[in-house]
Amino acid sequence: MAAFAGTVLLGAFLLFQVQPVVSKAILPWFGGSPAVWTTCMLFFQVLLFGGYVYAHLLERWLQPRHQAAVHLGLIALAAAMLPIVPSQHWRPADASHPTLRILLLLAATVGLPYFVLAGTSPLVQAWFTRRWPGRSPYRLYALSNFGSLAALLSYPFLFEPAMGLSGQSVAWALTFALYAAFVAVSLVCLWRCQTEQLDANAPSPRQACVAARPSNWDRFRWVALPALGSLMLLAATNHVCQDVAVVPFLWVLPLALYLLSFIICFDHSRWYVRPLWAVAALVALGGTMTNDALLQTETHITLPVMLQLYLSAMFCACMVAHGELARLKPNPRHLTEYYLFISAGGALGGVFVGILAPLCFSTYFEWPIAVASSGLLAFGLLVLPRRVPTSNNAKGLQRPAKQQTWPPVPTWATRWRLSFLFGPTARCCRYAVFGCAVGGSLAYLTTWADGLKPPLDRSRNFFGTVTVTEYGINDGYHELMLTNGRIKHGRQFVDAERRRWPTSYYGEPSGVGRAIRYLQNAGPLRAGIVGLGAGTIAAYARPGDTFRFYEINPEVLRLARQRFTYLADCRGTCDVVLGDARLSLEAERPQGYRLLVIDAFSGDAIPTHLLTCEAFGVYRQHLAPHGVIAVHVSNQYLRLAPVVQRLAEHWGMQATQVQHDCSEEEGETQALDNSEWMLVTDDKAFLQANPSTPADTAEETIKAPLWTDQYSNLFQILQTGRKSP
Repeated sequence: MAAFAGTVLLGAFLLFQVQPVVSKAILPWFGGSPAVWTTCMLFFQVLLFGGYVYAHLLERWLQPRHQAAVHLGLIALAAAMLPIVPSQHWRPADASHPTLRILLLLAATVGLPYFVLAGTSPLVQAWFTRRWPGRSPYRLYALSNFGSLAALLSYPFLFEPAMGLSGQSVAWALTFALYAAFVAVSLVCLWRCQTEQLDANAPSPRQACVAARPSNWDRFRWVALPALGSLMLLAATNHVCQDVAVVPFLWVLPLALYLLSFIICFDHSRWYVRPLWAVAALVALGGTMTNDALLQTETHITLPVMLQLYLSAMFCACMVAHGELARLKPNPRHLTEYYLFISAGGALGGVFVGILAPLCFSTYFEWPIAVASSGLLAFGLLVLPRRVPTSNNAKGLQRPAKQQTWPPVPTWATRWRLSFLFGPTARCCRYAVFGCAVGGSLAYLTTWADGLKPPLDRSRNFFGTVTVTEYGINDGYHELMLTNGRIKHGRQFVDAERRRWPTSYYGEPSGVGRAIRYLQNAGPLRAGIVGLGAGTIAAYARPGDTFRFYEINPEVLRLARQRFTYLADCRGTCDVVLGDARLSLEAERPQGYRLLVIDAFSGDAIPTHLLTCEAFGVYRQHLAPHGVIAVHVSNQYLRLAPVVQRLAEHWGMQATQVQHDCSEEEGETQALDNSEWMLVTDDKAFLQANPSTPADTAEETIKAPLWTDQYSNLFQILQTGRKSP
């Protein structure tokens, strides 16, 4: 029994440890987009379904000894494919077809090891049932989820800070060898059992015929409930990463809570109390709906509160979905089929978020769909009439379980007084109330989709959602605004007199505006700009200047050319390189930029692979002597200035921090926004001419971690109070 438990525990640990390792390794190759993690999750969920199909077919068609031979053979082949971290030759040459490339890369590098591990838990539980027919195997499922949770929580706090990706890959390979040894011991234990004894303990054909069989309605719920949980997990992860950063911790935390709900629900039925968790889910989901409505009015909350709000809603919704799923556990004879349908539901949720949603929606509409669906499920469990649940006896025969009524009826004497709560009239009232809830959910979805101002243009792809909106048409200041997610990425006046003005975070008082004007005084300026946005910086170009933009999102380039005129009105030489900026710069010969602007944020999320020690090494290769690196560090939730200051010190440079808090008049008449820039250089004259503003901002950059491709720490740079974007 210890061998079986160890096999399940190690298999689950490796299964979920590989996900953040591989995802982090390929994140810089695909622009640091939140969709990298979503696509990886899609791959892992689909392959998990494949592993459960494999386990189900082995258990159905082969004897235990033949199952052992097949499984050990696949383990040997999987070991031959190690290490799990992809080599550099898998790096893409351009940014085309990122979803397909990620799926093919993962299939070729980690596909077989993950497939073998995915089939471990249901297969070992089936062996457990054969070895001990009278015992329930579902505790092993809870143990499997515990191993997965341990893997996720240990990664950001233990493995990621302690070792690089190569060290993590070696540690994973050694643990895989230990897992293979546990599998071998488990199979030896199974082989030593006499075939006659197993046959004697197995149910007779007659018992098999009368064993409780799941209905088609049960099978539908086996798919629908985990699909809802998976949808809620991936939508919440997308939502959080889009607004903060694409880092392993923000991948791991939602997934850990998701697994925790499985552990609680499948450990024992006492932990899932339907009315309690349904009410908790409604309260938490109502909080997210309220916050989404406030965000439409540009009202923001602090990062800790935002994480608590969204993750508590996700956890409570998963508890309801998985709690109902645990109530539907079948007779152990149908165990692999049960897990097969559960994994199919999880894969469907991943396919919806990773593939269908970007094709069907122009926003992250899967989030309100997940919220509304979870809310309707919780509300329906509270108000709709429920069928009498069933349970299985030791012989696998179906019998009615004790009916649970909520609220409980105290005695027979008062039953008649409460009969109106449960009679036909009450059922009609409940359906009516539920219909109102459906109507409210549809209204919420409509409001979330349309927003307060219908957009002029909107599109979504792998790299995010970009929107162009018109403002002030009847107020005398007609302008267009480009947003990525909910964050402004450029503004432009429409009238001919003001459309050449640099606006938003790039006005004359901003750090980048001051740097450009200073450097232009010394002659024609050659500048590289990482992040196109609306192309606002092109407004600074003079005849003889060369501005080269690096943009990963083709939709941003389309909107900058079709909806804005900064690129068309540019008086200097202006060109755009489409693709990830870091990969493009690494592939180019030194460009000799006197100014290199780093402003490639997606939504309000920071692309950590552009703010690492290795990335700054690439930037320095393209700088002319005494050149300047201007880093846009405006952020609602994080203090990025200390990170840039630490990078500057590491490379023997100095930084000045320019913070501009625009007045209400500047915002209305010049379309300016608050901005914060770090200007990094070794030119002392430039530093003297551009001191930190305000003067006390330099004190905030004393303590900071050194970010590398192997390490980044968000907790040390959290905002103590929310700052305006």
